[in-house]
Parts: sequence; C-alpha cells; structure tokens
Amino acid sequence: MDLRQFHLFIAVAEELSFTVAARRLEIAQPPVSRHIRDLETELGVPLFERNSSRVFLTDAGRSFLNEIRVVLQHVS
Repeated sequence: MDLRQFHLFIAVAEELSFTVAARRLEIAQPPVSRHIRDLETELGVPLFERNSSRVFLTDAGRSFLNEIRVVLQHVS
C-alpha cells in the first residue's frame, strides 16, 4: 500500500468512475483499475461495487475513504 494508491482511490471514490478519475489524474485507465484491484486484494475487501454502467463505494470503501483522508492530512 502506498500514497499513489491512496490518491488513485480517492479520485475514483470522488468521481465514481475509473475513466473520469484517470482523466483527472492524466493517466491511462487500465493502471487505475489495476491499482484499485491490487489495493482491494491487499485489504481483503471490495472497496467498490461495479456494474456495467456505474461504480459505487461499498461500506468498506466509504470507511477507507474517511481513513485515507485523515492519513493524507497528516502526511501533507
């Protein structure tokens, strides 16, 4: 787990779109998806619920978002 993954996670959580988050961060979409998938694997919980047209935060994702914002405030 690293700060880059945290920033990617926050962008996807705020945009609720992997594509829009990638555009916002000026990177390609596949690495965003890969980093989020790796983060979910490392944490052992899904952070997002995905369907063909939308992305939603899971309860774990909402909790993680709050925790990560606090962590990043202390790091900055």
